[in-house]
Amino acid sequence: MAAPQPEPEPEPEPEGLGQGQGQGQGQGQGLGLGQRRCGHFVRRKGRFCRMVPAPGRRFCGEHGQEEVYFVQDINAGLKDVADTPEKQASILGNMEKLHLLGPGRCFVEFGAGRGKLSHWVDVALQNAESVQFLLVERATTRFKVDGKHKGRDSIFERLQVDIQHLCLNKVPILEKTKLPVVGIGKHLCGAATDLALRCLVESYTTCCDGGNEEPAAKRSRIPVTGAAPDTAADHGKNTEDPKPVAGIVIALCCHHKCDWTHYVGREFFKSVGLGPVEFHYFQRMSSWATCGMRETPSKASTSEESEDQPNDTEEHEQTFSRTESGSDTLQGILTAEERKEMGGLCKRLIDHGRIEYLQQQGYKAALQYYTESAVSLENVLLTAVPSSSLIKELTT
Repeated sequence: MAAPQPEPEPEPEPEGLGQGQGQGQGQGQGLGLGQRRCGHFVRRKGRFCRMVPAPGRRFCGEHGQEEVYFVQDINAGLKDVADTPEKQASILGNMEKLHLLGPGRCFVEFGAGRGKLSHWVDVALQNAESVQFLLVERATTRFKVDGKHKGRDSIFERLQVDIQHLCLNKVPILEKTKLPVVGIGKHLCGAATDLALRCLVESYTTCCDGGNEEPAAKRSRIPVTGAAPDTAADHGKNTEDPKPVAGIVIALCCHHKCDWTHYVGREFFKSVGLGPVEFHYFQRMSSWATCGMRETPSKASTSEESEDQPNDTEEHEQTFSRTESGSDTLQGILTAEERKEMGGLCKRLIDHGRIEYLQQQGYKAALQYYTESAVSLENVLLTAVPSSSLIKELTT
């Protein structure tokens, strides 16, 4: 339990200033009779917050969470108010199982927001050598956590660019070090996931392969049954020609924001007789998995919900329109549970197209639940590693 903070004391007025001249400096700045400063002590600056709280309050609006009546997520309906960090822990655990946490890697966080996933990856690595982080975010973000890593061995660099226009092989830090890339994401909504996958396994991989025009899917099907794994020649080939992307770990969400134009699983849809029209309906109905419990169209059209913590809202806001939330003719026919189940099936169908795409590109891809639905309704993790790395493990 944190020790109670001392009450703020007024700062002395600078010498040489007459009455009224000290206004604008120290404790006297803009304070009326009976007013006081916020009770939050800013340790980094060695002083109390200079904001003025509302009458009857001890803390300003920015530090209102320190009021005695503030209890994080007490009414949020979560299974355990301390459960939310398990999402990051589970993602890191899956990365560890795939041997993606280690030195000599460049972690590219797509849709980074404040960069908290990269932060926890760096903490888990415990100052490993030759580690870089590229945080990709198109929007200007406040309260970034990058500053916590200044002066440490890990390199953090932000790229303010839309994923649609990102050419990783032209990023100077990657051009210089050529470290294996691990693509990660926790708030990568809808089409952003497809853009990130294509960025990693098509544009970046093709450029790093030296412009080889042969499709990646064909190159990945080289027979290995007759290979002699212990020969020096094979050992040299494995070390000289690895895939530039060591792995992909993305928490999937917001399938209702997917777009046929950017979707990487179009070939899968076409192979089963589906096209852009059917995709549009699956995309719309996918939102039923997270908002199918709503009883009336008015609630569906006005609510803005996030399955994450309230302080993550700026990174991951789900906003449903009247159409996307299932407020059409089927809402009066299907029960809430039926809509929820159908929405989940639509999500998995869209995700299966992504799995097929990654497999065709030479990756071993999988979907798995990484947290309970009581913690987050968006609880499916997409993982992928190059198939060659698995073959190497079996032959060593």
